[in-house]
Amino acid sequence: MSDESMKREYYQALVERDSAYDGIFFVGIKTTGVFCHATCPARKPNYENCLFYKTAEEALLAGFRPCKRCKPLSFPQKQLPLVQKMVALVEENPEKRWKDSDFSELGVHAATARRQFKKNYNMTFVQYARARRMGIAMNAIRTGEKIINTQIDSGYASSSGFHDAFSKIMGRTPNRSRKIKILYAKWIDTPLGPMVSIADEDFLYLLEFADRRGLEREIERLRNRLNAAIIPGATKRSDQIKEELHDYFDHELSMFETPIMFIGSDFQKSVWKQLMKLKMGETATYKDLAVLIGNPKAVRAIGNANGANQLAIIVPCHRVIQSDGTLGGYGGGVERKKWLLAHEQSEQ
Repeated sequence: MSDESMKREYYQALVERDSAYDGIFFVGIKTTGVFCHATCPARKPNYENCLFYKTAEEALLAGFRPCKRCKPLSFPQKQLPLVQKMVALVEENPEKRWKDSDFSELGVHAATARRQFKKNYNMTFVQYARARRMGIAMNAIRTGEKIINTQIDSGYASSSGFHDAFSKIMGRTPNRSRKIKILYAKWIDTPLGPMVSIADEDFLYLLEFADRRGLEREIERLRNRLNAAIIPGATKRSDQIKEELHDYFDHELSMFETPIMFIGSDFQKSVWKQLMKLKMGETATYKDLAVLIGNPKAVRAIGNANGANQLAIIVPCHRVIQSDGTLGGYGGGVERKKWLLAHEQSEQ
């Protein structure tokens, strides 16, 4: 079944409130900013305003909040009082990064909270809180609207919750300091899922899949290194990489030309530069790379440098495999790595 056929099938199930599809998909509604399960009793949106996700976490990361009518986080069983309370706490304080001590203050053991969330939603409470926090930032980037105009759609009674949650990811807002470097984040839809670029008019600093684990930390490292704030918007470089990615996925590009800026140690930069010498359709092992940079014993360090790469696809860490021929890990997920290699090799 094609992606379009699947989306049409899911939309029909949504219109008919087909309970057989509850838990199979979640739908994000662009016009309201909420996500629902298949049997939501609310008035049905138009097809073009629907985005479909396999998990609640994906919908959260895309910037949607749980619908208050159908309570999608209550499926497949009634939401426990503890879980209900914790979800409400996230909405009250979305920028908060939860620690074990926070659970103790609530009279709850962290392991209990983790277990109950994992059982119901296939993610821990910390994952949920992170996904909601990241979703706020991603939603602002995806819509491209000014921060002050998106707070209402984000479900907050006042602007402070939205500003604080956004700033937790993207850094201080511009009006707090005139010395802060301003970078612009742009949402890019691709066949492998949405990506986020961060750039100024001169360079591209980050290109990552929006659902990558650790993206929040990557962004934090970037803005701390550059004393930067990141706001939604487009630049000459973000427009350039968007066009080049389109050509890449259409087999019409063999080399990226968008000017990039490496943010890392000298060793990491040496690894990334070596990676960029790998042509499309080629692969190398971690050991190969260690030899090429003149440090044969640095295999593990090569792996760490790959993991710290902030320019997915452009700096092709997906072309690095294990010595036994297996794929190894990939920040964007092994399935994406497999797809990218097959895509590039099919061009040869």
